[in-house]
Amino acid sequence: MVSGILQLMFNAVDIIVVGRFSGSQALAAVGSTTALINVFINLFMGISLGANVLAARYYAAGRDREMSETVHTSIMLALISGVVMAFVGVFFAKGALELMDTPADVIDQSALYMRIYFMGMPFFMLYNYGAAILRAVGDTKRPLYFLTIAGVINAGLNLVFVIGFKMSVAGVALATIISQAVSAALVTRSLMLMDGPTQLHLDRLAIKPHIMRMIIQIGLPAGIQSCMFSLSNVVIQSSVNSFGSIVIAGNAAGANVGNFVYQAMNTFQQAVTCFAGQNIGARKLDRVGPGLKAGGTFSVGLGIVFMMIYLPLANRIISLFLPAGSASGVVDVARGYLFTVVPFYVVVCIKFVCDSVLRGAGAMRPFMITTFSDLILRVVLSIALFYVIGNEHGIWMSWPIGWFLGSGLSVFFYKTGAWRKDLPTL
Repeated sequence: MVSGILQLMFNAVDIIVVGRFSGSQALAAVGSTTALINVFINLFMGISLGANVLAARYYAAGRDREMSETVHTSIMLALISGVVMAFVGVFFAKGALELMDTPADVIDQSALYMRIYFMGMPFFMLYNYGAAILRAVGDTKRPLYFLTIAGVINAGLNLVFVIGFKMSVAGVALATIISQAVSAALVTRSLMLMDGPTQLHLDRLAIKPHIMRMIIQIGLPAGIQSCMFSLSNVVIQSSVNSFGSIVIAGNAAGANVGNFVYQAMNTFQQAVTCFAGQNIGARKLDRVGPGLKAGGTFSVGLGIVFMMIYLPLANRIISLFLPAGSASGVVDVARGYLFTVVPFYVVVCIKFVCDSVLRGAGAMRPFMITTFSDLILRVVLSIALFYVIGNEHGIWMSWPIGWFLGSGLSVFFYKTGAWRKDLPTL
């Protein structure tokens, strides 16, 4: 959980520094890219969960050769996907922002931020795939240590580049790339120094077709889920963009504050996926249900704790993401976002832990049904409420309504035992 929150800090620190020292227009430029960046990266990030689940299965089953092949295929896949991501981001950033109706006064800065940010995608993907392997064998501490180091570097370089060199959005993007390169180097070194089948040998990096097929089979639906979630956010962001830079800036601040709640709860989804994958690999199905209940309890509990902190202190927390003397309208927008969306994160976490069991068991059909249902619901609701209510509050309301309906469907598939019917053959 702490690792995930630290990774969020890369973007949050960018928002805080650029907002405080470069103004609300630069804040809007960075904030308007968040949903679009997530669409591009979440597909490949979801596939990394396939590497996590497959490694967990082979580790629990004692299949050393397959475990080693999974490690080397995963790292090679990370490098290839990172290069693809860099190409897509650099060459298609401005066109994608134009499709989102990004305002003319921020689009050039937004495109610059995205192009520099995406040049660091090979490092970003290498860290996340490497960390997925470490977590599959129970090593969650070292990814935390590496992100702590990278986070400190990121924060320090943000201040140097933005305040010292007046680089604005380019400075925060460059600081993120450098910090991600450090975390990628640390996780790669750890894998190279490990013993046994998890050890990484650079001369053995290669794509094993049967391993890659299983990684994609498990991870692609997860990537599509994350991608669809982010794609619906792009639709929502496009609607938000129509209200101008003040609403964009307020929405960006509110979303970045709210994302810490979401990320904290979402990490228990990842833990349940790994837990389910390990126990299914060891054929201990009776432990899957208690694992889901434990993950759901922690996730909901964290959501409640965050609400008790966030809502009474909303203005103070939001002010961290805004430049001094920001228009009161920006604060009001951010506050409205938090009060509309954050209380309902406890609903979506129920959906996510149920989906995580479906993923860990390889029950892709029901998982895909829940994924596309969630996308369709929130996109349709956001468009409808946008026209009916006519302001940003209507757009935000599409999230909790969609989450209620989507969670019911996910609970249904878990309760009916869809995940038990087609268990993977190792």
